[in-house]
Amino acid sequence: MRILLTAGPTYEPLDPVRFLGNRSTGKMGYALAEAFAAVGATVTLVSGPVALPAPANLLVRLTRVETAQQMFEVAAAVAPAVDIWVFAAAVADYRPADVATEKIKKAGDTLTLTLVKNVDIAATLGQTKRAEQFSVGFALETTDELAHAQAKLHRKNFDLIVLNSLRDAGAGFGHDTNKVAVLDRAGQVLNFELQAKTTLAHALVALILTRFSTAHA
Repeated sequence: MRILLTAGPTYEPLDPVRFLGNRSTGKMGYALAEAFAAVGATVTLVSGPVALPAPANLLVRLTRVETAQQMFEVAAAVAPAVDIWVFAAAVADYRPADVATEKIKKAGDTLTLTLVKNVDIAATLGQTKRAEQFSVGFALETTDELAHAQAKLHRKNFDLIVLNSLRDAGAGFGHDTNKVAVLDRAGQVLNFELQAKTTLAHALVALILTRFSTAHA
C-alpha cells in the first residue's frame, strides 16, 4: 500500500523576514504517517514547516516544503503512483501578490497587502483521481461545520473527510489530543471522541484502509 500524506502549515513569504501562515503543528499528520507505516504502508510525507522530528519508521519518506506551491508540486509528482491520498496539511488559501526582496520597513499607521489565491492542492489533484484511488481530506470549520465539510467532500472529490472544530476543547491546532467527525459520500457521519492524536491516528488509518478495501472489493 502506497500513501501520499500532506501535513503541517504552509508559509507564504512576505519579505525575507515575515510570512503568512497558520497555527498548524503537523502533529495529526505526522501521527497518521506513523500509523500507516505501522501497518506496513509506504508513506510519502510532504510536510510544511513544523517543529517535529522526522518519523523514525523507515517506511515514511519525508519531504519538507515551505509554500503551498512547493507542496503542490511534490504532491502532484507523487499522486499518480500511490493508492491513497490523505490531505491533512493546513494549506494557506492565499499568498502575497508580491514578495519584497528586502525587509519591509515600518512607515505610516497602516500597511495594505494584496493577496492572490493559492492552488487548491486537493481539488486540483481530485480532478485527476482514478477510480482505483482513494482520497481523504481534512476540514477545520468554525460555523456550519457538517454542511461545509460535506460540500468540500464533493467539491474536492474526496471519499472521506475528517472534520475538526475549533469549538471543541482540546481539539484542533496546538493540542496533543483531537476530536473529529468523519463524513463519507453517502452522508454517514462517524464521531471520534477526544483522545490522543497518536491513538486517533491508528483508528483513522483502520477506517481508511477498511473503506478502501470495501471500495475495491
